[in-house]
Amino acid sequence: MPSHRPERVAEAIREVVAESVLFELNDPRIRGVTVLRAEVARDLRSAVVYVTVMGSEGERRRALHALQHAAGHLQSRVARRLQTRFTPILRFELDEGVRHSVEMSRLIAEALAEDAARHPPTAPAPNAAPPALPQSDGARGESAAPEEAGGS
Repeated sequence: MPSHRPERVAEAIREVVAESVLFELNDPRIRGVTVLRAEVARDLRSAVVYVTVMGSEGERRRALHALQHAAGHLQSRVARRLQTRFTPILRFELDEGVRHSVEMSRLIAEALAEDAARHPPTAPAPNAAPPALPQSDGARGESAAPEEAGGS
């Protein structure tokens, strides 16, 4: 039977690190850091904490360096929460998924705007009636159009 313990430990690590980043760490380099998730090794001895940082490439590097610098403090907070024999060694990595999705959304919006500029929507004539829709015969979905006279 598979154990759910690594998932529970990973969620606890994510909560502790996110709370500490938000309320305890006073390092200005850590502003704009969002803790996304944590992954723990099966033996619970190491963990990777995935973060995203809004800002320039330099700001992302500085924030990651600041998190690595604060790893000891964060590990002690995790140790208090987990109360296990071993505390996972924390490593921080940038998760570029959020940044990529924002960039993709921007590119899609740009392409739609270009398409709209090239092919403006055609407006119907002001007094034109809407096109007639074929009428159906109730639940059978048959057309109400008269049938051709057949040879029976």
